Amino acid sequence: MKMKILVTNDDGIHADGLWLLVKELKHIAPVVVVAPDRERSATGTAVTLHQTLRVQQVPSPEPGVEAYSVSGMPSDCVILALGKLVKGKVKLVASGVNPGKNLGDDALISGTVGAALQGYLHGCSALAISCDRTISPGHLDTAAKLAAMLSRKILSDSLPHHIFLNVNLPDLPIEQIKGIQVTRLAHKCHINTVAEGEDENGKYYRLDRQRITTSNDRRTDAWAVEQGYISITPLFAHLYSRPSSTILRNLSTELMKELQG
Repeated sequence: MKMKILVTNDDGIHADGLWLLVKELKHIAPVVVVAPDRERSATGTAVTLHQTLRVQQVPSPEPGVEAYSVSGMPSDCVILALGKLVKGKVKLVASGVNPGKNLGDDALISGTVGAALQGYLHGCSALAISCDRTISPGHLDTAAKLAAMLSRKILSDSLPHHIFLNVNLPDLPIEQIKGIQVTRLAHKCHINTVAEGEDENGKYYRLDRQRITTSNDRRTDAWAVEQGYISITPLFAHLYSRPSSTILRNLSTELMKELQG
């Protein structure tokens, strides 16, 4: 039986980026979509333990692709998909395309990355893909094409088994992208503050997260995307499973050539 790709996100079952990704991936392997029934951004690795979950099969805009919505978090979607909903073997969990960056500290709270992490922890290769979007609709289609290139290499075993990649693209046309960098997560990308106010119900607080726009460390994902590069950041739960940097650097060169046609 052919290996399957599970596609999910944190923006909900009807998000444009999700279906752009599905449109590209369905040419590589059978695809099943399991995604939240509404936006669940910034939910990180949260799972639903004390409430019941509801699953509904939904009409798919892509023929031949099964699609389900879940009344829970992105991580719930992956756990349900791998444990109950998907028949057969899933080799890759692809999460995205997220219309916004998931760089540095954001990876720790990102539902996009959190969903991919669940796939990785369940023994699948995992791919979280995001595209900076300063204008609508941005270049989510380019991100989806890059995800397909990476997925093809993962499924053909051109990359190490059980790999977990966090990919971020700048909001640029392909011809303006400078290249692809293998990076690490930036540290201290934000200033977190708490705003205080009052309304008819009394005092309230609002969390405010302001991004520090400039990173001086050329090894980080934040610097790469700010400078017009695609960032590929390998993530791993165990030190012994860290992929070879040489393999990833060679991959970056190959992907850029393919992306530029």
